[in-house]
Amino acid sequence: MRCTSSIAGAGCFHGSRPECWASLLVGLDRHVVQGGQRTGQELAITAHTDSQGHDEHDQADGRQQPRVLLFDVNETLSDLSPLAQRFTEVGAPPHLAATWFASLLRDGFALTATGANPSFAELGAEALRGRLAGQVGDVDAAVERIMSEFSKLPVHPDVVEGVHNLHSLGISLVTLSNGSTAVAQGLFDRNDLGGYFDSLLSVEQAPLWKPAEAAYSFALEACGCEASDAMLVAVHPWDIDGAHKAGLATAWINRTDARYPAYFAAPDIEATSLVDLGAQLGGVAA
Repeated sequence: MRCTSSIAGAGCFHGSRPECWASLLVGLDRHVVQGGQRTGQELAITAHTDSQGHDEHDQADGRQQPRVLLFDVNETLSDLSPLAQRFTEVGAPPHLAATWFASLLRDGFALTATGANPSFAELGAEALRGRLAGQVGDVDAAVERIMSEFSKLPVHPDVVEGVHNLHSLGISLVTLSNGSTAVAQGLFDRNDLGGYFDSLLSVEQAPLWKPAEAAYSFALEACGCEASDAMLVAVHPWDIDGAHKAGLATAWINRTDARYPAYFAAPDIEATSLVDLGAQLGGVAA
């Protein structure tokens, strides 16, 4: 059974390299559990996992397989490197892209720390206007061109096979992001991945952005599962750290052989790709 909920979702991303990016956030209707009734999303995820049987979620090494995988989207699933080229095309230096996203995340996390839940789209566009001022002639046109690239981004080469493998393990796949359902849905539509995900979640319907604990708690409530039954999958160490502190298991996707920062909680699993993650979680041949 596949959930047809319209809860919003997509992803936040971070990095000092040009290929590390941040996402747009578009708000859709919030779906919540009311009066003790379970949402259609909860029922879909419960049916998906229960139909597999409990024994299939206990691995040979004794480690329990998660019943729900919560995926970050931007940079974890999507390849954001084409955005640097858009900066070049509008007349700005490509390295400005990384600076823009770093400042966007800095300000977004600062607002989150004060208890605010800012719009990623508005924050991103305003930060981009500031960075492009004095760099290009028509700032508004440049902002629109760069932002529109989110509707065209590809997935990383390992994503399609990896998602197929993970889905075949009987694990419910859900997105949890600081970004936009429209961006995530478009990404999935372009790559025939939509049918593999039970729901798309956005922190715009949560009290705060990731990596605040409230964002992960929101997702767990929406999925109708305990933290011990869920695992966050992300390329961002700050996201891994936040999920760990919220009680979730974590899987860090390290495609670039990077060093994990010692000041963040270490991931439960480190994988070189989603294909590798599937192999580690269920013995799927990589």
